[in-house]
Amino acid sequence: MMLHPSYQDLMEVANENIEDGEAKLVNSRYSIVLAAAKRARQLIAGAEAYVPIKNTSKPLSTAVEELYEGEVKITGGEEGSVIPYEEDKNEG
Repeated sequence: MMLHPSYQDLMEVANENIEDGEAKLVNSRYSIVLAAAKRARQLIAGAEAYVPIKNTSKPLSTAVEELYEGEVKITGGEEGSVIPYEEDKNEG
């Protein structure tokens, strides 16, 4: 079974704003899995989704779509931490 987006696609999105020579923010599938799981738990707890939710969407699918669309960003802090992309832009 093929996953879409793939782990490789998600890692590329997570690392797309990293400058040459800087350490990549996401180096493994493990980081993607942790971030998606943490974001899914936030959605289950009532957090607002940043992508349209279909009737059949599960929280984990929504979390993966948010990561892929760049609506949430994996942070360099605690393993698997995610923040809304807008929040990250406001800090910079």
